Amino acid sequence: MTTRFKIHKKNLKKFIYPESVAIIGANNVKGTVPHDILLNILNTGFNGKIFPVSPGEKFIAEVKAYKYVVDIADPIDLAIIVFPSSVCHLALEQCGQKGIKAVIIISAGFKEVGEAGLEREKKLKEIAEKYDMSVIGPNCLGIINTDPGLNLNASFARKMPEEGNIGFLSQSGALCTAVLDYARAKHIGFSKFISFGNKVDINEIDLLCYLGDDEKTKIILIYLEEIRDGRALMKTASDIISKRGKPILILKAGRTKAGASAAASHTGSLAGSDEICDAAFEQAGIIRCDNIEEMFNNAIAFAYQPLPENNRIAIITNAGGPGVLTTDAAIDEGLELAGFSEETIKILKKNLPTTANIRNPIDVVGDARDDRYNIAMSNAFKDDNVDGVFVILTPQSMTDIDLIAHEVVKVSGQYNNKPVYTSFMGEADVSVGIDILQRNKIPHYSLPENMCKSFACVYNFKKRSNHKAVEPKVFAEIDKIMAHTVLDEAIKTGRSYLPEEESVRIIESYGLPVLENGVANSKEQAVHIADKIGYPVVMKVISDDIVHKFDVKGVVLNIKSAKEVQEAYTSIRENVEHLRHDARIKGIFITKMIPAGEEVILGIKRDPSFGPVIMFGLGGIFVEIFKDVCFRVAPVSKQVASSMIQQLKTYQILSGKRGNPPRDIEAILDCIMRLSQMAVECPQIQELDINPLIVLDENKGCFVADAKIML
Repeated sequence: MTTRFKIHKKNLKKFIYPESVAIIGANNVKGTVPHDILLNILNTGFNGKIFPVSPGEKFIAEVKAYKYVVDIADPIDLAIIVFPSSVCHLALEQCGQKGIKAVIIISAGFKEVGEAGLEREKKLKEIAEKYDMSVIGPNCLGIINTDPGLNLNASFARKMPEEGNIGFLSQSGALCTAVLDYARAKHIGFSKFISFGNKVDINEIDLLCYLGDDEKTKIILIYLEEIRDGRALMKTASDIISKRGKPILILKAGRTKAGASAAASHTGSLAGSDEICDAAFEQAGIIRCDNIEEMFNNAIAFAYQPLPENNRIAIITNAGGPGVLTTDAAIDEGLELAGFSEETIKILKKNLPTTANIRNPIDVVGDARDDRYNIAMSNAFKDDNVDGVFVILTPQSMTDIDLIAHEVVKVSGQYNNKPVYTSFMGEADVSVGIDILQRNKIPHYSLPENMCKSFACVYNFKKRSNHKAVEPKVFAEIDKIMAHTVLDEAIKTGRSYLPEEESVRIIESYGLPVLENGVANSKEQAVHIADKIGYPVVMKVISDDIVHKFDVKGVVLNIKSAKEVQEAYTSIRENVEHLRHDARIKGIFITKMIPAGEEVILGIKRDPSFGPVIMFGLGGIFVEIFKDVCFRVAPVSKQVASSMIQQLKTYQILSGKRGNPPRDIEAILDCIMRLSQMAVECPQIQELDINPLIVLDENKGCFVADAKIML
């Protein structure tokens, strides 16, 4: 825990629950940011003291104004600076002199505008550290706290949102205004709403910690554009999720990186920042959302309803088509249609029309009114085989939309131990019914497919929370000193890559399975090594200038005699000299030919935010075509390593489905965990590929067939 983190933790309450606020740069010009912030604080019933600060005004909005913040006699908990960026540092300096510990800088014109703005940010940071102040911003919307005991809208948002149990953090101020408008239309409330802008001082991790402890916040939503310390984010989020049970949903911008150059290794080229971000979020238990609608679809499910005990759902509809569509979507999301008890079927048969379907989905028929929905819902909720209820409505001429909406609210309140989700399909005709549902905190989805996605999201969160995390294994029987000696010597001599024989030594030092090998610089030496190893053997070129040896015909497999060794030695050198005449050949690497098995790839990639990352996937020469790979942030436990293997589309090949023999998955798990430890303990490694790792049948092990390390 850093000193700044401790300072922020101490100061954050003054941001969220201030007893006095100074608006520095306030004015009397209506429609401007400083004036609107002052009016928002005044008009929302903030119960603390308010001090406008403006060098040229005596009164602003009938409130006494001060020339400078240091002129105010009272203590100030929170200062909001809305001056031009060129003078914000002067205002911040005065805040420090005044003893103010919490400052929001709304003003734009900092690092987002280039080098000059970045320099202005550096000044702000220096001043904040000098006075042990905490700063949110610059370039942000501000803070909103809907707690009725405070009512603080210290932002330039148009309106105060409703009170709720959702905490929202955003790096973008402009997105905040759109989110607030979206949420207001759907009656979605917030506990705290914080825009943190450029993160000159306080960042998402500081704020995440605060909301994690906040009793009024049940679920946390975050919009991020950059992640500076991914490992800290993972650790903080994982603790909040596991210890406090609060879901964390993140909308992370920047899925693509146009123009980014691909790294030389397979791992480097496949492990883009977004793939690593996905893996890190999944590992920490964070739910990643693709857009605002998906984020709030999931948020209302968490915020409004109990978590389902299992994945068995009952579907109630007044139209057959939507019922079938919902069934398909539910199955696609891994849900199950509940099988009703005989008692439930008996009651439904007695009380619904003969034309109704009473199995699942329950089709109450197109002329259904609120009484039929009541019967279907009540009995679905009562059934022990049902874990959640989906209510679908299509607006037909005889449909009492508002009455049915009220009935959903009433029945769900009677059976509040199970979740209910709704989809009143359409727009204009169903709008009144939807409004009733949303005002009463019943999750509503414009499409049944979205309803299924959100239920699956909540169910999977509940299922994960029941699994206890396992600590990664630490292997003792490794030669870390040897590995560091080889790596440090290579870096000292300015090399970017390790030749294969050195890469193999590093891998072997961590206990990964490597066959006997040697390096030859003549035909005679090659024959001697091959005879000693035993046939068949493999021969490969060694060159710091060649990464992919197959591309230059620098590999010969299955060599069975001394004569073939001599021929292979000659052909490899000739091929390389012809196709890469500039490449410096350091020798020919010779190793035992591994028996036939399944080819997989293992790798290490060092990410600037998340640190060492492990890759596992389908191996061989087609790895970048099929891209059946997955990633995890190191170190990984056996539990996490197992999830990597099972995530592959080709997992069934390894597990022995469709007549294939099962491969040695335990041996793969051991390799992943050893490589994970190497990734953590050897920061000199930028990228590493083991491609392929040949996996033999169950209990017969696996062997490294090829390896390369980028420093």
